[in-house]
Amino acid sequence: MIGKGKNLSLHTEVTVAGVNFQNPVMTCSGTFGSGAEYGEFVDLSRLGAVVTKGVSRDPWEGNPTPRLAETPAGMLNAIGLQNPGVDTFTARDLPFLAKAGTRVIVNVCGHSIGEYKDVVERLSNEAAVDALEINISCPNVKQGGIAFGTDPKQAEKVTREVKAVSSKPIIMKLSPNVTSIPDMAKACEAGGADALSLINTITGMKIDVKTRRFVLANRTGGLSGPAVHPVAVRMVYEAAHAVKLPIIGMGGIETAEDAVEMMLAGATAIAVGSANFRHPTATTDILDGMLAYMQENGITDIRELIGAVN
Repeated sequence: MIGKGKNLSLHTEVTVAGVNFQNPVMTCSGTFGSGAEYGEFVDLSRLGAVVTKGVSRDPWEGNPTPRLAETPAGMLNAIGLQNPGVDTFTARDLPFLAKAGTRVIVNVCGHSIGEYKDVVERLSNEAAVDALEINISCPNVKQGGIAFGTDPKQAEKVTREVKAVSSKPIIMKLSPNVTSIPDMAKACEAGGADALSLINTITGMKIDVKTRRFVLANRTGGLSGPAVHPVAVRMVYEAAHAVKLPIIGMGGIETAEDAVEMMLAGATAIAVGSANFRHPTATTDILDGMLAYMQENGITDIRELIGAVN
């Protein structure tokens, strides 16, 4: 925590995509399961939202092992969005989340626009779902495996298509593996997105010099953790100045200071990812630290932090 506080009355509610969240602290997709996995460590009702692991139309097996590797300031993962599919998710995970006492954002993945639309249409009928986060870092199998999130035209198209069939707010999750994050943000805004979340992981590689083999079976993986935080802050700042959409900032947030920094850069809310693996209570620890920061600095409304960098 930061400081001992001055007993101020604090307003922590933020609004993203037209949805009110009791505070800006969320989880990153893929790092928190679907909530139940962390329920014995974290009071989920204290979080702004639980963002689920990726959900696809059909079950995905994921990549072969090994698919995780530690790095000096983070981790590489090549899980491959393994999940049991939307039918199992709605039957098994949603009933738990409906009783968790917090907002629920479901991350959606797909190999084609049709797959995205099928999942979005299905989840639009679920009362427990507050918003949908669309993972456009997925490979577009109809375009040679190129990720939707690396081509502005494809990003705009998938945004427009899923928005057309959704009764829930649409949050587009941006990949950092692009030349211009502002261009991708603008494309999603043009497609009708209600909000953005960024960044997803940065593509990396690790080689074992003793065996001269790739550490990950997939060869490449997504880098997350403290190593990517400065990159994430820069991209959130650039995106926030390129579009008028609210942004959920993520990438290497380990402490309350990291979270505050992300909001100062322009994020309306923040999401905690790989820190959950090392510290299961990272989300609530960060929330407590942000509250202490507000007390110490005489900030009564957390929204005062959004984009307030000088």
